[in-house]
Amino acid sequence: MKTMTCQQLGGPCELAHRGETADEIIQAQDKHLKDAVKNGDAAHESARSEMKYRWLHPKKSLGWYNDTKAAFAALPES
Repeated sequence: MKTMTCQQLGGPCELAHRGETADEIIQAQDKHLKDAVKNGDAAHESARSEMKYRWLHPKKSLGWYNDTKAAFAALPES
């Protein structure tokens, strides 16, 4: 199990996401951003827009995805 924060994934806060894989962490971040924006958190709106773009344009977003997977792989187990 590893941990990455919203901020490490491009968001504005320090909420910690835990997962066994980078994909689990990315999906948790996506849900967090959706929920934050739905609840009126303006600070998360730009990060949510970027995440929506990544889901809609995965080939263009491979750099972010590969960087995130590498950062996850480099983390110690928690």
